[in-house]
Amino acid sequence: MSKVYTTEQLIQILRSERQACLKGNRLKLAVTVSGNPVIDQFIRTDGLQKFTAYQDFKATIHEYQREHQVSGIVWREVTVKGKTLRYPELDAQLIALPSDIETLKAAKNSILEFWNEITVGMDLYLSFNHGKQHQQIIKADVDRIAQRTEWTSLWKWEKTNFLEIILQLGWGKPEEACYKRGFPSSGIEYIHAVNPGHRPIG
Repeated sequence: MSKVYTTEQLIQILRSERQACLKGNRLKLAVTVSGNPVIDQFIRTDGLQKFTAYQDFKATIHEYQREHQVSGIVWREVTVKGKTLRYPELDAQLIALPSDIETLKAAKNSILEFWNEITVGMDLYLSFNHGKQHQQIIKADVDRIAQRTEWTSLWKWEKTNFLEIILQLGWGKPEEACYKRGFPSSGIEYIHAVNPGHRPIG
């Protein structure tokens, strides 16, 4: 029986392949920018060839995940204001298996409880326009959005005099939600908590 790669090994393989593609060691030479050979001869295609080579490799890894039922979940730990939470998150380069979605859904309430504890007294903002704009909201707004979502994740940005905690409230397939590829069946709303008087930067 052949060995099945682990989640961590697949992440490392993808990391190495991405570097190889960025360095130009892997190109998909058949890729053209416009499809018109007269125009394409005047346009540099190496960036697109690198990107496409990596995307093709990543699709192969995703198929491997499905075939061998290799989870895309990694476990993260975040500490804010002396409180620590360990929670599941989909690795950005992998896909979520149906069982991964269930794991993410099961963690939703504990993440929301942690979020509610650590953001007391902070200003809350909803981001829109691909994170370029933010609208101040209240906790009841967050609760309403949370009721409609299936899974959550956290991200923290902290400096000496600045703290921002981002709550991701998602639905559908996480790998499609991330870049709005699957909207409206998959998506994410981003809630930013910052200390009073500050604006979100993440």
